[in-house]
Amino acid sequence: MTKRIDREMNTNVKTKYWHTLDDGRVQCDVCPRYCKLNEGQRGLCFVRQRLDNEVVLTTYGRSSGFCIDAIEKKPLNHFLPGTPVLSFGTAGCNLTCKFCQNWDISKSREFDKLQAEASPEMIADAAVQTGCRSVAFTYNDPVIFLEYAVDVAKACHARGIKTVAVTAGYVAPEARREFFSHMDAANVDLKAFTERFYRNLCSSGLAEVLDTLVYLKTQTNVWFEITNLIIPGENDSDEEIEHMTRWVFDNLGADVPMHFSAFHPDWKMMDKPRTEKAVLVRARQIALKNGIRYAYTGNVHDKPGSSTYCPGCGEVLIGRDWYELSDWNLSFSGNYSGHCSSCGELPAGVFDGPAGDWGRKRVPVKFKNQA
Repeated sequence: MTKRIDREMNTNVKTKYWHTLDDGRVQCDVCPRYCKLNEGQRGLCFVRQRLDNEVVLTTYGRSSGFCIDAIEKKPLNHFLPGTPVLSFGTAGCNLTCKFCQNWDISKSREFDKLQAEASPEMIADAAVQTGCRSVAFTYNDPVIFLEYAVDVAKACHARGIKTVAVTAGYVAPEARREFFSHMDAANVDLKAFTERFYRNLCSSGLAEVLDTLVYLKTQTNVWFEITNLIIPGENDSDEEIEHMTRWVFDNLGADVPMHFSAFHPDWKMMDKPRTEKAVLVRARQIALKNGIRYAYTGNVHDKPGSSTYCPGCGEVLIGRDWYELSDWNLSFSGNYSGHCSSCGELPAGVFDGPAGDWGRKRVPVKFKNQA
């Protein structure tokens, strides 16, 4: 367990991903932003701060809220389908996305809005008691609260609970190795496929995210899926989607699922319209054409675009409309972890027994020390 400094509400913990520069500043090495800090300064993420000549995490053990969601909401369509996941985040973010759809959490600078302390053991116990198969680090990017996420993951694994990271993938190599070594699944937000988009709208870089995706595929056993939020006039051209899906096929293979999700006006991008369903359908078709076996539309009612099809015979394996499961044509027998009932093909993913039936419910969870 990470060494704790104190047990006050604004609990700080020591971190190790930093070093001192020749000019006396301290550089945070968790993400490729590499914030250089004088005493008392915080990184752009706001939750990592230089105190007493080292970098500490200022939000260990405190959350912006806990809810039980369907695993499909992360979104993960090939990881324990239909099961409930205990989801939580903290505050802050290491990106500055103008279109952030969780901005009230990721852009928060008011720690008093965070709920009372929840230890890693409390979270693992809550997952067990509520019947959740996994715990998701989400709402804001978990790489910025790496130490807390890792400790929660350890506690969850000790209780047989899986862990899920919902992340933008903007993380430095050394921290990335530790972080993902404790994750069972991830959804990586591939926001666009141009450096211009990342630079102008997120203050980050595309290359570092692509590097994380290749790392996940080649260096880990983490099951991961990709989400692309399509914003009208910013990243919705056929050319960009062509380049993105070809890159995914060439570098990650045919079996990494891609989710094309609808944008709605939010945060500092209120001047853009909602994404039309037809745009998502077209993006999915481009992905399928370029060899991606599992391509989905998201944030819209579209059963054909939300369902999973057998890559062998084309039959529906898992029928979906938004987060509701309908058809279920996976069989479990012998040493197989879920195969097509029609042709026996093994789809890519993590399938463990029959489908769950959590559906579209979203249930807040309170701990005993929370009002």
